[in-house]
Amino acid sequence: MTATKPLTVLIGADTFPPDVNGAAKFAERLATGLVGRGHRVVVVAPSPDEEYGHRVENHGGVDLEVYRLRSWKWFNHPWMRFALPWEVKADTGAILDEIKPDVVHIQSHINIGWGLVREAHERGIRVIATNHFMPENAAQFLPLPQFGIDWLVNSVWSVAAKTYSMVDEATTPTRKAAEYLERAVKREGVHAISCGLDVGNYHPVLGKRTDPYALFVGRVEQEKHIEELLFVLPRFTENELRVVIAGSGDDRGRLEKITRDLGIAHRVEFRGHVDDDTLIRLFSEAAVFVMPSIAELQSIATMEAMASALPVVAANAMALPHLVHDGENGFLYEPRDIDGLEAALHRILDASDRDYRAFQQESLAIVADHDISTTLDRFEQIYRGA
Repeated sequence: MTATKPLTVLIGADTFPPDVNGAAKFAERLATGLVGRGHRVVVVAPSPDEEYGHRVENHGGVDLEVYRLRSWKWFNHPWMRFALPWEVKADTGAILDEIKPDVVHIQSHINIGWGLVREAHERGIRVIATNHFMPENAAQFLPLPQFGIDWLVNSVWSVAAKTYSMVDEATTPTRKAAEYLERAVKREGVHAISCGLDVGNYHPVLGKRTDPYALFVGRVEQEKHIEELLFVLPRFTENELRVVIAGSGDDRGRLEKITRDLGIAHRVEFRGHVDDDTLIRLFSEAAVFVMPSIAELQSIATMEAMASALPVVAANAMALPHLVHDGENGFLYEPRDIDGLEAALHRILDASDRDYRAFQQESLAIVADHDISTTLDRFEQIYRGA
């Protein structure tokens, strides 16, 4: 592959829009960004409905070639669908023979990634694997004792290691996440490449807010520990703080009950899934962004908040300290430490306008290194073997 020849890139994703999650959003941004640079991109993903086969889908104003594979609804999830691995292997073999890509880039090592890697490996096609997955996220909520969870997690990574042994290069969004993956699959040289975002799409508004609210954006699931934000809210007066939660998920009912039990239901707004324009407005109007999750391999939502010039309060866990520099663009608190969360929020909300603007400016400075153009540069180099 020469440095100037446009590439044919096949992206395999077990989750892709209309799915709403960080991995799906990254795969979409990667695909549309590569098309914008003149490459041919073909996406292979589970069908979101009963129809499957080749389609042209519009994503972010860009027409993408997408092969939707036959899929099955996950029994206890409102929208998640998956393709069966043995069907994936047969289907993707035919797709590879038709498309003849220069490189295959899988977004997970699970069903579609599992099948694609093996078919591409047999054909001598260059394969790149990006990991967005932590089995600990799901396993912690299974009705199993800790030794059972540990066994399950180790088993999942043992299977994954066989897939990663067949890929040419592996990537993940941060150095911390890369070290985690290297230990999990016993592989050296995992590249840390930010998921990236188009910083210019967001609308920073500098200065303190007259109607301050703390914003959470993401999947409303137990693994995100959103209840910590609810537990801290009664420690602030109604004029000091309210909460807006944007996102959908299975944990909403439990969280709504917590707000009723705490007597704060009138101060918490559950917006559900919102469109991009509404999301950008919420980021621009909020006073502070809060991310209490302890298992973020990067957190695109946190980067979006920073691109909107928001100070951030985040759990001191996994990759969040890469984005939140304590005392500079916000504060870190120890997971489940509600006192620490309260103190961090007070330091932002009680800051002078000058100090608040300093937090905002630092968020903008840090996120500038995560612009999607840099991410695309890195992947183009890796696709070409540089």
